[in-house]
Amino acid sequence: MPVRKDHRPQILKRLDQHFQRWYANHFLGPQFERFGRGCTFMKPWHVEIFGGPVFLGDYATVIATPDRKIRLTVWSELGTEGRIDIGKYDLICPGVRISAATEIVIGESCMLAQGSFVTDSDWHGVYDRSLPIGQTVPVHIEKNVWIGDSAIVCKGVRIGENSIIGAGSVVVRDIPANAIAAGNPAAVVKYLDTDRPVKTRADWLADPGTLAAQFDEIDRHFMKDNTWLGWIRSLIFPRRGD
Repeated sequence: MPVRKDHRPQILKRLDQHFQRWYANHFLGPQFERFGRGCTFMKPWHVEIFGGPVFLGDYATVIATPDRKIRLTVWSELGTEGRIDIGKYDLICPGVRISAATEIVIGESCMLAQGSFVTDSDWHGVYDRSLPIGQTVPVHIEKNVWIGDSAIVCKGVRIGENSIIGAGSVVVRDIPANAIAAGNPAAVVKYLDTDRPVKTRADWLADPGTLAAQFDEIDRHFMKDNTWLGWIRSLIFPRRGD
């Protein structure tokens, strides 16, 4: 199915981007212990932060949607510990939940796909279900890890650098570096070829000014014929091919 065309005039898209940047800085920024430089938010009003501290690294990209909010939660038993540390250049996709009672550290250039969940706690006692936290053990996700769609990373896990966790997997034990793991419980199914270079998000975002100019050029190309009347028509009287 073809993607619906963006009929907006380019100036309207730029205004929308400026507004989302302002919203993120004004309303979300103060909720972070650290709010990195150059972060990109899409639909930031669908990002929810509970407790803290939560750290967000430079040039992270956070994408939320109305039906798949992003929820970052720090909740310790006495409110005296717990932290979430999201690294530089990370990608957080719609529906991601990160819930920490002790510590969750995500290295730079990691990608968390839609609906993935990272937690360092059981959130209830195994035998005493009235306990609000249960057993909790820190989670560490090293650099350039890719967590697949709807995957779950459980307490006490360390995932090694460059590794990939398959969609829908449940990670309950450590995964070594340069591995591809899948299943429930997740197990290594193969290893990456370490002789081949891996290009990371840090590499891609190394020159943010040039990258922004490239995106702007693409927008100008695809939106050059857009008009205000055409955009309004597409909203009120949509037709096949829009």
